[in-house]
Amino acid sequence: MSIERIDPAGLSPATGFSHAVVATGTRVVFLAGQTALDPDGKVVGETLPEQFERALTNLLAALRAAGGTPADLARVTVYATDVADYRAHAAELGRVWQRSAGRDYPAMAVVGAVRLWDESALVELDGFAVLE
Repeated sequence: MSIERIDPAGLSPATGFSHAVVATGTRVVFLAGQTALDPDGKVVGETLPEQFERALTNLLAALRAAGGTPADLARVTVYATDVADYRAHAAELGRVWQRSAGRDYPAMAVVGAVRLWDESALVELDGFAVLE
């Protein structure tokens, strides 16, 4: 078995983690938590929907760099600093997901978090994908 670590251009530099890890043999891709970081490592977006869209874009960029597509996502966990705000924007977040990832939904969970690694981040997404 071999493991390939992928840190694609265009994402904030990975420090102490890889943006995507591919284990050959079973082709499972483990995706590191992504917040709304721009390529310079700064959180962008003032609102939860804006940050969610950027975090999802970053998650999908890591997945694509590993050879996957949104349809390959098997599991995504969403960490939100304000679950009530997340619920209030659920319909808008669903539209963001559909525009970015389509209508194939992975198993998902939303977990409330007191704060995230990036202090100004409102939301973080991680997950794994299974590739054919």
